[in-house]
Amino acid sequence: MPSGTQDNAGATAPGESNLNPGDQAPPGAPGTGENVCPQCNGKGKLGSGGPCPNCGGSGKVTTGIAGC
Repeated sequence: MPSGTQDNAGATAPGESNLNPGDQAPPGAPGTGENVCPQCNGKGKLGSGGPCPNCGGSGKVTTGIAGC
């Protein structure tokens, strides 16, 4: 019988997605849409050349849409 434990750090449950700090909701949530990351202006990288921590390097964040 195996006696180790499994590390699921960073894992998500089925149907969930990893959110970046700049996301207000999961992608596809009602009343939301894709927007340009305000921290890196959609480039996905900061001036230092590293990936943007706000959008995870994608250049996009999920935000609420006004009026919904």
